[in-house]
Amino acid sequence: MSNIKEKGLYQISRLSASNLSDVSKLHTAVYNKAPAPGFFDRKYNTAYTLVEHTGFIAYNQELQPIAFYGVIPCFMLIDGKEVLCAQSADTMTHPDYRNKGLFVELANRTFELCVQMGIKFLFGFPNQNSLPGFINKLGWQMAGQMDCFVIPVKAIPIAKLAAKFPVLKKWYSGYVDIMLRKYQLHQAGIPGSVLMEGFDGLSRNNGYLQNKTYSRTHVINVDGGVVWTKINNTLLIGDLSVSPANFTLVMSDLIKLAKKLGLQQIQFHTSRGTQLHSLFKLHYKAVDSFPVIFKDLGDDISTDRIRFTFADIDIF
Repeated sequence: MSNIKEKGLYQISRLSASNLSDVSKLHTAVYNKAPAPGFFDRKYNTAYTLVEHTGFIAYNQELQPIAFYGVIPCFMLIDGKEVLCAQSADTMTHPDYRNKGLFVELANRTFELCVQMGIKFLFGFPNQNSLPGFINKLGWQMAGQMDCFVIPVKAIPIAKLAAKFPVLKKWYSGYVDIMLRKYQLHQAGIPGSVLMEGFDGLSRNNGYLQNKTYSRTHVINVDGGVVWTKINNTLLIGDLSVSPANFTLVMSDLIKLAKKLGLQQIQFHTSRGTQLHSLFKLHYKAVDSFPVIFKDLGDDISTDRIRFTFADIDIF
């Protein structure tokens, strides 16, 4: 094992192509569920930015992975110019090694690596349990709050039933493909709606969209509205290109599609102040979603006009 540095009883190694399998092992230990084959290889392959494998793994004395922190380099379009930044992504600590300062140690090493790589700032969407650690221990700044819109669908829960029985999973995946065939657009994603509205936001260039293939998503055309979606017991809208005049029709038919797919819910997360937020709020209740946080790495980049939708978050 190369590039290992000792820290007391632990050893810390930078993420690399050769140890990505250890991230999968740790994920299995933490969540009791193995990730899809090659998931982390694709997720941390950001060669299109000219920097990749940005993170660190901690090992115990038996060289078993016990903690990981990684960020995903990407480009943010600010005033029309691409700025190298990175999204805070996976934070994992083995249950037997929590509350020992490993998260802070790995995060600080990652921040130092980001500076060396020329990354200008970091952004993230932590859950409520992680938020205090980022703010109080790592110096991140709270910048805003996204909202979530949950649209209930009266449907037989086919997707949930299929998820419980492995023999049905493959069948359901094929069923989804058949049902989406007439809507499917053969493209990897869609341009950011926030950019179309004049805000700053993520550059969804070809490299970014290729990186995002670590999760299976679909781009579909519903009554002239283009929807970037992910099917995961819920119909998740990552982003949406729709005119205000056509919004009600698109959502009505999207609800009908969700019903055919046996999905009991549609979800969309977006920054406040966007046009899509206003359109959804006219028809559906908004509830607090992900906090949006930033960490400046010394370049004093203005992040005030950056907005996001769910497609920009690494879990989509």
